[in-house]
Amino acid sequence: MRNLTKTLMAVALIFVVASCGNSTQKSDSNENAAKETTNTIINSDNSMTKTIKLTRADFLTKVANYEANPEKWEYLGDKPCIIDFYADWCGPCKMVAPILEELAAEYEGEIYIYKVDTEAEQQLAGEFGIRSIPSLLFCPMGEAPQMAQGALPKDAFKQAIEEVLLKKS
Repeated sequence: MRNLTKTLMAVALIFVVASCGNSTQKSDSNENAAKETTNTIINSDNSMTKTIKLTRADFLTKVANYEANPEKWEYLGDKPCIIDFYADWCGPCKMVAPILEELAAEYEGEIYIYKVDTEAEQQLAGEFGIRSIPSLLFCPMGEAPQMAQGALPKDAFKQAIEEVLLKKS
């Protein structure tokens, strides 16, 4: 019984460290994902990223001023958007980053893809109740936003963009 408990605790610890922790030991797949993220950012047009980083102040002017209008969501943008709440140390966030860059390029002129660093913007993350990352806020025009949590594959993002944001279904 004691060995079973120790084994279960060890497995749980490994899972926690591997999922979204700042571990010094990385698996080959995590290293490859980090390298792919770096390569995608470096290889994008003139090393310029297509996603847009947001501060809390930017959020209030570009997305929604929930301080001035706390009772009603009013999206301020001229195109639908996705807001990625992430952290630099988060493995799943690193896997989603190059997908979002690709989508920002593919849907350029149709949607915005914003990024909010939850470490730098703790107040904003707290105001939106972000407890796990990545968390993604999909903001269609004239409708309430929808939150998704976890790393999504590219095809799931595309489906959400087409159906929720651009209403092409």
